[in-house]
Amino acid sequence: MAADTDGTALGYEQARDELIEVVRRLEAGGTTLEESLALWERGEELAGVCRHWLEGARARLDAALAGPGTAGAGPGTAGAEPDKD
Repeated sequence: MAADTDGTALGYEQARDELIEVVRRLEAGGTTLEESLALWERGEELAGVCRHWLEGARARLDAALAGPGTAGAGPGTAGAEPDKD
């Protein structure tokens, strides 16, 4: 799926855990401006990886909830999906 800067795939949990560590280091302070910028950039990359995984999971859930036969829902299928209002 998503790849980190080394070209190896990162799972959601790996990216999330590394992102938590990046945020912790930024909040703790004590890093140079250059280190802080590098951490910020890495955090943005990791957030993108997490977002990618979550969007994929949402798409899979939506597809599973739609189930077979509901893709072409038409007359007679009213109430097949809960109201989204």
